[in-house]
Amino acid sequence: MTGKTLGHYQVTEKLGSGGMGEVYRARDTRLNRDVALKFLPAAFANDRERLARFEREAQLLAQLNHQNIAAIHGFEQDRQECLPYLVLEYVPGETLKGPLPIEEAMQIAAQIMAALEEAHGKGIVHRDLKPANVKITPDGKVKVLDFGLAKALADEGASEVSPHSPTLSALATRMGTILGTAAYMSPEQARGKKLDKRTDVWSFGCVLYELLTGSQSFGGETISDCIMAILGREPDWSKLPPETPRNVQRLLKLCLEKDPSRRLRDIGDAWIGTEEQPAAAPPPRPVAPSPRRLLPWAAAALLAFAAGVFAWLWLRIPTPAPRPIVHLTAPLPPLSQIRSIALSPDGSRLAYSAGAPPRLHVRMMDQLEGKLLPGTENGISPFFSPDGQWLGFLQDNKWKKVQVIGGATITLCDANSGPGRGGADWGIDGTIIFGTVDKGLSKVSAAGGAPQAVTTLDPKRGDRAHRWPQILPGGQAVLFAAGQSDFNNAKIVALSLKTGEQQVLIQGGTFPRYAPTGPAGAPSGPGKRGTGHIVYWRSGSLFAVPFDAARLEITGSPVPILEGVQGSAGSGWAAYSFSDSGGLVYQLGGSSGGAQRHLAWLDRQGKTTPIPAPPHPYLDARLSPEGQRIAVSLGGGPGEADTWVYDLLRGTLTRLTFQGRNFFPVWTPDGKRVTFVNFAGKQTIAWTLADGSGQPETLVQAEGGPPTSWSPDGKLLAFDGGAVVQNDILLLSVPGTLSGPAGSAAPQPFLKTQHDEDSAAFSPDGRWIAYASMESGQHQVYVRPRAVSGAPSGAPSGPGKWQVSTDGGRFPRWTAGGRELVYRLPDRLMAVAIEPGGAPSGPFRPGTPKELFRYAFTQSFGGNSPGYDASADGKRFVVIQSVAESSAAASEVHFVLEWFEDIRRRVRAGG
Repeated sequence: MTGKTLGHYQVTEKLGSGGMGEVYRARDTRLNRDVALKFLPAAFANDRERLARFEREAQLLAQLNHQNIAAIHGFEQDRQECLPYLVLEYVPGETLKGPLPIEEAMQIAAQIMAALEEAHGKGIVHRDLKPANVKITPDGKVKVLDFGLAKALADEGASEVSPHSPTLSALATRMGTILGTAAYMSPEQARGKKLDKRTDVWSFGCVLYELLTGSQSFGGETISDCIMAILGREPDWSKLPPETPRNVQRLLKLCLEKDPSRRLRDIGDAWIGTEEQPAAAPPPRPVAPSPRRLLPWAAAALLAFAAGVFAWLWLRIPTPAPRPIVHLTAPLPPLSQIRSIALSPDGSRLAYSAGAPPRLHVRMMDQLEGKLLPGTENGISPFFSPDGQWLGFLQDNKWKKVQVIGGATITLCDANSGPGRGGADWGIDGTIIFGTVDKGLSKVSAAGGAPQAVTTLDPKRGDRAHRWPQILPGGQAVLFAAGQSDFNNAKIVALSLKTGEQQVLIQGGTFPRYAPTGPAGAPSGPGKRGTGHIVYWRSGSLFAVPFDAARLEITGSPVPILEGVQGSAGSGWAAYSFSDSGGLVYQLGGSSGGAQRHLAWLDRQGKTTPIPAPPHPYLDARLSPEGQRIAVSLGGGPGEADTWVYDLLRGTLTRLTFQGRNFFPVWTPDGKRVTFVNFAGKQTIAWTLADGSGQPETLVQAEGGPPTSWSPDGKLLAFDGGAVVQNDILLLSVPGTLSGPAGSAAPQPFLKTQHDEDSAAFSPDGRWIAYASMESGQHQVYVRPRAVSGAPSGAPSGPGKWQVSTDGGRFPRWTAGGRELVYRLPDRLMAVAIEPGGAPSGPFRPGTPKELFRYAFTQSFGGNSPGYDASADGKRFVVIQSVAESSAAASEVHFVLEWFEDIRRRVRAGG
């Protein structure tokens, strides 16, 4: 098999073999990466039902997307030898071997637990967890391999064994059962019982025991010896290092409980055993006491005995499982729209601004309806006093306050906020600090008075506003966002109120809030001062990063913790709030720079199938050449547009650009790069690697329009000239290969006429260019021959021009290998067959246009965005759909209980 080419995979070396097939390393020439190919046993090739069942299992396993889980990229079949194989993430490194120092072993164990917790949350059980299926990469990351493949590879009868069948004989007939696997089987697995996630808990205990001791917990010379040990004896606990913390010892015993009903039920509950704990103290050396010291020694012995009894009792009491994280949705009738929300520090009240004009309401959390606060018309940006009895708010450019039970409103000061808002927070000393639209932070007494400046804008740093402050516990420091017009790229800053010193904590985020989560593993609540996380908003998602509030220092890396939160990159505001006890309230949405939209498939009959990408203000979408990724421009407001790639197989959305505004993505023919228009002071056409690595490179300074198509050989890029060159179509020659350095000659016109032309598209064989022209007074689709290879300008190589459309049309796409052209009308998708004898050989012969289906295409950029793209075979089309905004959805808020526990878990797991 080594040296063979399978599709776009070049097999380079054999990695191993076993009961679950042979594994080879290969090079994915299309995506330029190493992969592992697992060839399944030959029995699969002749068993269609079993192969189909395996493929269904593989589709489920492909949903796993976690930094500690080796991913499944695809399921293929070698057409020549009819051998099915999996395409897996290639993981370099060594498999697990013990013994290891306790601290290192527990760090590895924590990452294994994170992988299991992610899989169990999706209903997937590993079934074959063992050291050989865990690798440590060269950079120290743990990767768990072969998730769920034991079940996928088993035959139908192997999932459960009759209680009357001999266990050993049943095991011996199972494919892939070897001595190394048997030592890590749970008792119920050894007996052939039905399995659930608790079997992985057992195997995890076996792996952790081996990491600490260097020996198997239930080893033996034969399978029979292993099974007898699993069913009949306890591990040799004396092999554990003497300094093993007690909670780790207890964790092992809970994991290796033979009765599943008494075993640790959830791997998430095992986190208690991985937190830092003091090592068990070595026993004191005996000293012969003198008579004068007999009484103190007796007292000490009594205390030690009491402590031992207490510890013995504590170890016998199961640790209560963490309280479940609960998500709730609540309507707030009868209001039409919620504009801002705030939760009181104790979580007992929700304040919100809603209605037209907006008014403030306060809802007790134990009641069904909120109470309108009179005198708060046009009131927005509510915030609570530390005791929760007062509500501050912004009304008609003045900061005011009112009691939460109602009463007269009291003016505090002018907001100096212009037409917008900048947020405010109320400190324990009675000081209110507020932000502005285009100035620094200011403060005012909660009793009212003249505001005083807290920060000033520094022109050297380019900040145009300081907004959304929050006073940290103790009242000695404040967090805020310092940004310009794009608060997605704002800086989150910590300001010491004692010294005036500012520290930039995070680059790229807004609306920071301190979550007093306490030390890892602590219950939800205020926690110790100085321990917690900073939560912030960026591009429709919440992120969290560990933070030492006493030292004003970030102590970890930020991870995403919640997607789909409403906010605005233009103002930096975000619709979420949480209490000191860990309750969260937020509004569903994304970046409000544009209308929220979905991605979807349409078939040739116009039937819609949703694509499970999160809602965002999508502006354009282009399919990759292999049809497994979608490049999108996402944004809509000033400074908010960027190019992203959505992976259809993995369900991930990867950002490619971070500076300026970036629109109109177009794939290179090899799928390695995405080309786009960049607005960052000057307008350019640039490209960048599609996997998110590297930096964008400029191809050409383009004052015209967007790129539209690459020639199949990757040497010519067609783009719209725009008004500065009379809206002609230009061709940019890019010498060398697409993977080489960027470099280009001056663009040359493909067409130079007095009419507007755009939307050029190369045919798959490169002989023709389809485009749209206004020469007849309305947009029609035409086709012309492309220049012969080597012509400097790429202008038409000979006579010939064919009008393809008959009743208008724009945005042509070639499908079916050049045997079809599809194009768009505002409410229809049309198709034209290219008759035999036409492209790709002979003269061009278009057929009669036929309507495929009617559809109201989403408009972007004044209707100059295609709003769709076609697959290479023409069987389906990706479109952008607007999210219907009903009054019910606009008046809903979402609650999360025990959210601090969720933050801790997600930060530990990397998101």
